[in-house]
Amino acid sequence: MALLQRPARRNPVTLGEGWTPMLNSKRYPGLYIKEEGANPTGTFKARGLSLAVTMAKHYGLQHLAVPSAGNAAGALAAYAAAAGIAAHLFMPQDVPLANYLEGIVYGADVTMVDGLISDCARMVAENIKAQRDANTPAHQVWFDISTLKEPFRVEGKKTMGYELVEQLGWQYPDAVFYPTGGGVGLIGMWKAFDEMEQLGWIEKGSKRPKMYALQASGCAPVAKAFEENKPASEFFQNAATFAAGLRVPKPYGDAIILDIVRQSGGKALAFTDEQILTSILDWAKHEGIFLSPKAPPPPQPTTRSSPPANLSPPTRSSSSTPAPASSTPT
Repeated sequence: MALLQRPARRNPVTLGEGWTPMLNSKRYPGLYIKEEGANPTGTFKARGLSLAVTMAKHYGLQHLAVPSAGNAAGALAAYAAAAGIAAHLFMPQDVPLANYLEGIVYGADVTMVDGLISDCARMVAENIKAQRDANTPAHQVWFDISTLKEPFRVEGKKTMGYELVEQLGWQYPDAVFYPTGGGVGLIGMWKAFDEMEQLGWIEKGSKRPKMYALQASGCAPVAKAFEENKPASEFFQNAATFAAGLRVPKPYGDAIILDIVRQSGGKALAFTDEQILTSILDWAKHEGIFLSPKAPPPPQPTTRSSPPANLSPPTRSSSSTPAPASSTPT
């Protein structure tokens, strides 16, 4: 079976993404941090955009558009520049300045929107519809490269799951704690676990990790739906959090995320901005790891974010943390 869907004779559009380190906590035995800030543009978004832009180039697409809370825009700008493809980025106007600058420096067309990522997505869709209605030549019509609206970004992000298992000696961790905005990385890792079992790299029927979707309480549609035992989330009104990458009021793959969390025996949890900031300062001061605001607190025995009752410490768990704050902000 093909692990990554890309043409055999097509050179990939790559900037050296993947194979990021696993850092063992100095204070909490069995707790590892997957350091995704080592990726190009400083975030795990590089994994998905590398494969998506590779395939876009293969299919001859010349214009790629994305609504983004910040990180995906920067990654698309970089990979599109490497591929010689035009990138059109739509971001909320209050994203960190670094996200705006990335787009400009990489030569993308950047639109700052007075609203949320949902408003950005609407504007992308409206632009594409207007182009088609105007009979714009096909090669000039934008292609919406949003996650789960095309098949390849999740394929790139699933490599986190393969790496996680290989770096743990071809064993599953007991749990994965994943900061969840759009949540596609969580979906991709679960897909990787299924594929590894089909390949025989992991014994079929092995106990998979409990998957925890971590959100900011100021924008927690998945956590709210989980608590209310609903199959999908509702649009989270008045979304507000300084963790810009988590400010996704209605994830496109919410039903899939909730299904995976429940299948695995995990949970969806929400944390206040104060708790997230406290965690950032704590990990920086005591571990030398500058977490991203997008990474709510990894489980610690001494905080409210301690392992839930269905995960008895000590365990070997992984908190997959896209982008430390010292790198590209979310």
